[in-house]
Amino acid sequence: MSSPEQQMHLAAFVTAGPGRPGGWRHPNSVSDWRSAKYYQRIGRTLERAKFDLIFFADILSVPYRYGDSLDPQLRYGALGSMRLDPTPVLGALAGATEHLGLAATVSTTYVEPFTVARSFATLDHLSSGRAAWNIVTSFQDAEARNFGKDTHLDRTRRYRRAEEFLQVTAKLWDSWDDDALVLDPAAPTFADPERVHRVDHHGEWFNVQGPLNVARPPQGYPVLIQAGASPSGRDFAARWADVIFCSHASLDAAKDFYADIKGRAAAHGRDPRQIKILPAITPVVAETAEAAREKSQQLSDLVVPEAGLSTLSYHLDIDLAPFPHDEVLPEMQVPGVQGHYEEVRELTEKHGMTLRELGKQYGGTHEGDFIGTGSEVADALEQWFTEDACDGFTVSGTYQPGAFDEFGDEVVPHLQKRGLFRTEYTGSTLRENLGLDRPASGDWHQRAAREED
Repeated sequence: MSSPEQQMHLAAFVTAGPGRPGGWRHPNSVSDWRSAKYYQRIGRTLERAKFDLIFFADILSVPYRYGDSLDPQLRYGALGSMRLDPTPVLGALAGATEHLGLAATVSTTYVEPFTVARSFATLDHLSSGRAAWNIVTSFQDAEARNFGKDTHLDRTRRYRRAEEFLQVTAKLWDSWDDDALVLDPAAPTFADPERVHRVDHHGEWFNVQGPLNVARPPQGYPVLIQAGASPSGRDFAARWADVIFCSHASLDAAKDFYADIKGRAAAHGRDPRQIKILPAITPVVAETAEAAREKSQQLSDLVVPEAGLSTLSYHLDIDLAPFPHDEVLPEMQVPGVQGHYEEVRELTEKHGMTLRELGKQYGGTHEGDFIGTGSEVADALEQWFTEDACDGFTVSGTYQPGAFDEFGDEVVPHLQKRGLFRTEYTGSTLRENLGLDRPASGDWHQRAAREED
């Protein structure tokens, strides 16, 4: 059996809504997205399979970038058609699971650091050290217009705000010393006032007095997740992130990204092993390879191209409706998510897909082409892991919740037999299960941007 340091980590990418435009139409999909029991069932499934964490993405608008219309998102149940607020969903999961890490996405652009620090510190206490925050900066004007602004911040300004946001949030988590909560009824001393500190932060974006009104989280800081793919995003992630979520169309692209991030982390003085890179995969598993291919085709047939293109338009922040749909996507500069553009650019170059075909592919999204029997999918995962393309994977379901049952029952046992994945949880917190150190008070100084950055 391999040591925990030599084993991969698994996260599950779950949508608090229909998610994929083809997936929710699958005959075995369950459409109970507005029920706490729905997510609790998925959480128990993932915990039974020994996953590290469940991870909820989020956006703050119904996208209309494709043709300036809400129609394709709403009509086809695409990515942003309906999204529950993930933080309350995690509250429901905290009481239904014991080991599974609980991650929610919150944007640094439209909330305040005190609110986020308090919310995730609370979740970390309630879950006994299992909270994680996926840090995003948002990138859509549609989101800005839900918060009293006409346009969104440009990339440079939103990362500058995010940098200060992270510093203030960490200061608030550190505003209680680890031993500040005394709980001595005889003295009486509830908390030692000498060990609780104001932060008195005054910066470009925020003025925060502090202290936080929640004791320091069990993990020190909840696990920090980031998905930056642009040069500025990669640098931000290499300094701040404990876990990086990314998306690649090929093994070679994953290797390049992995080496780049680990190198950036080392250049910033961090131990590269303290950053876990978990690329997205959408496996399709069946009893035979032929059955898996047929299943993949069935799922693809459920995707209307415009549904995938409306999601891609949202991700790239480019209106793709005016482009000829029977021609390939041209080279372009995208203001949106660089990682998704690189993914579709690679698909276009490799397979010569037209825009219409790309929309169908993107709506189904089988990152990495992990299609086959449980053993065959495990073979491919082992290759990516052992060839330094990743530290594990973020598994997305082609449909919910059944695809997570299939992965847990058909793929995980093969990984466990090969010593590539745990058979039992060994840590008491998410950080411990991920092999991450608990940050001491003031650790954020090591992650913050320096003047020369």
